[in-house]
Amino acid sequence: MTETVIYDLRGLKCPLPVLKTRRRMADMKPGDELVVETSDPLAGIDIPHFCNEDGHELVAQERLDAGHRFHIRKGGITPA
Repeated sequence: MTETVIYDLRGLKCPLPVLKTRRRMADMKPGDELVVETSDPLAGIDIPHFCNEDGHELVAQERLDAGHRFHIRKGGITPA
């Protein structure tokens, strides 16, 4: 069963939202979900790029009045 966590990173500027998201996801299990909220305008580019590079699924991305909300599912390690 997966667990969804909300992570409030509003008020932080680049590169902190990505760095903190990466660190938080490192302790999660594959399939767990994280909802990240940020006010950094660059997060609209940085978070999707982070997901693509680290093998996580960007389930949803939403533009808010005060920033962005990202719904991320942690990717698993694929068998060799």
